[in-house]
Amino acid sequence: MNSNPQKFEDLSPIGDSPGGEQLTVEQAIANLQSADLGLRFYAAWWLGRFRICEPAAVTLLIAALEDEADRTPEGGYPLRRNAARALGKIGDRQAVKPLIACLGCSDFYVREAAAQSLDMLGDRVCIPTLIELLKAGLHGEQLKSEQPDLSQPYDAILEALGSLRATESISLVKPFLEHPIELVQYAAARAMYQLTQQSVYGERLVKALAGEKLQLRRAVLADLGAIGYLPAAESIAETLAENSLKLISLKGLLEHQVNGTTTSTLSAGAIKVMNLMDSLL
Repeated sequence: MNSNPQKFEDLSPIGDSPGGEQLTVEQAIANLQSADLGLRFYAAWWLGRFRICEPAAVTLLIAALEDEADRTPEGGYPLRRNAARALGKIGDRQAVKPLIACLGCSDFYVREAAAQSLDMLGDRVCIPTLIELLKAGLHGEQLKSEQPDLSQPYDAILEALGSLRATESISLVKPFLEHPIELVQYAAARAMYQLTQQSVYGERLVKALAGEKLQLRRAVLADLGAIGYLPAAESIAETLAENSLKLISLKGLLEHQVNGTTTSTLSAGAIKVMNLMDSLL
């Protein structure tokens, strides 16, 4: 199962094509139409990485969501995956309906990328389809007895439902708190906090910061930043993880504090987070 590799932004400075030359927007758009599948794959990534909002780029990326040429022996669609991810980063809502269609793709990772991008685009029209995917892991409102269920990218689906404030999904999200895969549990806790604002779910994530596995601690840092859970600030700063990731998480808390204030004066919470960020620099 993929553990949502885009929880933190790809900050790598790479801007070169596989052949070594610097890409321009025009070249990337041209490469997306190339017969060379490697050039097309890279162009889709590049256009998303640099958030190229050109209409031609968006049109070609949407068309790439139905690509049949780039196919792995196992039946995956690498170009579709990159195109789906790119469209979320670019932020053009023309992509919403095509991405919803991708939720029915046979490739698990295309469905995952589509759910993540629909989360970024923030259009609630996708909620019913996401809910139907979530139901694949349930019998009624209980987890299927055959576990772990890896049939759907549940972490990405749960995160999207939380971000989209899909309160109608609460009774379906809650059972995933008991999913045997920790990343899915964390995604469910993140979503439940966003949907209910109950601190018990934020505290569950704070507790997970003390886990043994670095990969999981990194994931929880991203979750806490996404929900802006202020009581986690000190625990985030003390987590055994890279300072760069702790700073990104704290930045999420700070943004929630600033956006939640109607005055020009910084709240005590915002000042506390800023001081913690300073201590990590």
